[in-house]
Amino acid sequence: MFFRTLFLLLLPLLATPSWAACRNHGVTPPAQVRIADDSVMIVVHQSSTHDARFATKRGVDEAVRFAKSRKIPVIYLQDDTPDEFYFMEDCFPYHWVFSQGGEISFELTASHVYIVGGHLELCMSTTLHDIIFQWSKRAPRNFTVTYLMDAIYSNGKMIEPADPFYADFERFIGIVTYGRPGGEHWPKLSLLETMGIILREDHELEYIKKILPRWDRTFPRNYRIAVQMNDSVKKVLRTAPGWNPPTVLFRFVDSALNLSEPRMDGF
Repeated sequence: MFFRTLFLLLLPLLATPSWAACRNHGVTPPAQVRIADDSVMIVVHQSSTHDARFATKRGVDEAVRFAKSRKIPVIYLQDDTPDEFYFMEDCFPYHWVFSQGGEISFELTASHVYIVGGHLELCMSTTLHDIIFQWSKRAPRNFTVTYLMDAIYSNGKMIEPADPFYADFERFIGIVTYGRPGGEHWPKLSLLETMGIILREDHELEYIKKILPRWDRTFPRNYRIAVQMNDSVKKVLRTAPGWNPPTVLFRFVDSALNLSEPRMDGF
């Protein structure tokens, strides 16, 4: 436990000490965004304005590298943060698209979305709600959201004082923000670090249920809903009629370095 916690604390320091400032890039109007592939990677507001300690720097770089190696289109969502604060190593996604609050203002036909970056509780939540709303309007089929946890940042506001790991969370945040100025932009940790704090699988599942987009208000009852941690057994959150109903899988993976193809069997 000690060594895992130490590794998670040091993870941001393993990142490359410099970064590419992606200046003077073009921005694609939403109406011109066309993604024909069945998988896409969405990178949400990956900047030091929101992740000031670069907790997700290595994660996002590995994620984009993975996507490009598999020829998966990558879309960067950018808000009004100046270009120099965006710290992705790769400055050449399929599209840069302006999105002030994480909103998806273009048509998304892919059935598998890799989600990267973004404030888990704010802009990334908006992104995912827009995505699943679009999916709910399409003909029934299987859909997958893959969360790359070392590339997603959070302020931990879904961790509550009654949670058994709350004291560990408070201690962790106190360490990584020690001596830094106050303000919303400082106290961030990665989703992978959050899992390192929680540790117990049953507690992780309860936390995951709280941070998922509101699938219960979005998908009709004929959809089965499931979650999965890495390649572990899938947990069904809601059953659906029939022997092989359309399924929405929310899959949480430590890092793009650990990725394998998701499977819809094994329920």
